Amino acid sequence: MKEYKMRRGEHLDDRMPDLKGSIEEYFGEITGTEEWKGHELYVVGEPDNPVFDRIVAGAATYGSKKDKLAVHFEERPAEDVIAEGNADAAADAVDAKNEFLLEATGRDAKSRRDSLKREVEDDAPDY
Repeated sequence: MKEYKMRRGEHLDDRMPDLKGSIEEYFGEITGTEEWKGHELYVVGEPDNPVFDRIVAGAATYGSKKDKLAVHFEERPAEDVIAEGNADAAADAVDAKNEFLLEATGRDAKSRRDSLKREVEDDAPDY
């Protein structure tokens, strides 16, 4: 599970007022919910795109801190998807993930990677 921050000064509720509807629009019908670290997240058990086996996504709320978007994409092996003749679906899956995360966080893939790198560096032990 990964957690994504919003851009400075922005909040998940403002960017995606209907998070459940947005998840369904991008990935398919929500089939249930799942608890993760005390947060109730939506589960798409049968995503529209054959690349995905399952998707778990929702708001991770931390009281006085800003909410984060928590997401986990379970994907099938690329070899299996291509062998079934769904190579186009793989490109569509990458686009869907990136568009969803951009809409939710206001950050493109490069700025999300840079942010994750900074978090890892900040968590590194001092020797």
